Amino acid sequence: MNKKTSPLSKIYMVLIFLFLYAPIFVLVLYSFNASSSTNVFTGFSLKWYQALLKDTESVKALYNTLILAVASSLIATVMGTAAAVGIDALKNKYVKSGVMTVTNIPMMNPEIVTGISMMLLFVFVGKLLNITNVLGFWTMLIAHVTFNLPYVILSVMPKLRQLDRHLPEAAMDLGCTPAKSFFKVVMPSIMPGIVSGMIMAFTLSLDDFVISYFTTGPSFQTLPIRIFSMTKKRVKPDMYALSSIIFLAVLILLILVNIAQLRSEKKAMKKETVEEV
Repeated sequence: MNKKTSPLSKIYMVLIFLFLYAPIFVLVLYSFNASSSTNVFTGFSLKWYQALLKDTESVKALYNTLILAVASSLIATVMGTAAAVGIDALKNKYVKSGVMTVTNIPMMNPEIVTGISMMLLFVFVGKLLNITNVLGFWTMLIAHVTFNLPYVILSVMPKLRQLDRHLPEAAMDLGCTPAKSFFKVVMPSIMPGIVSGMIMAFTLSLDDFVISYFTTGPSFQTLPIRIFSMTKKRVKPDMYALSSIIFLAVLILLILVNIAQLRSEKKAMKKETVEEV
């Protein structure tokens, strides 16, 4: 029997959602404020969105952030998927457990420890290679790929466990090479995990500040670092507009991904019912 949801639990759920999303709604509202006040709403205006387009430093920082997030998420997705397949193929359970423990360390480690240790590593390697100003885009890219990898691996591993072990063997019995068997059989089955891992890596890279702050140089600035430098004086309202645009873009992306996953699940359920019949 289905139990009806009590009014108290509904009120509790509404309060939780208000607590989570009220700050974002306030941010979006004040991005349309006609004045620069943060406590008085004087009327709707698009002037802060217009001012954002004229702020070349902020637009450049946004461009750097997107390039870094896209590049690091793609690299982490490829490496993480390959690592997950390799870990899943391990026969010794103690070795597999040890590898998973080591994999989870960057995720459990405090960001400030990871940031400082990676900065020291990059500076040390730069001195060995006699490279000045070693910190920049490439060091940030390596750092972002490093802390994104565990999330991709943890997203792909459950899909690999759900996979029928006989499917790749059947594909190879029918003439597929191991590589072709992976791309034709295994990869489509674990694609939802790959996509969710890539999206998680993208969002984590997009808003990272601590590790980016320690591994970047003066020649490359991301949006979180620029906003932090602005807090020493006063955050301009055009940052509200930029944050609203980023929130809307991420929200649309998540909605599209969820719709695609629901469609794939429905197709899989239809196939199962047809096979049963």
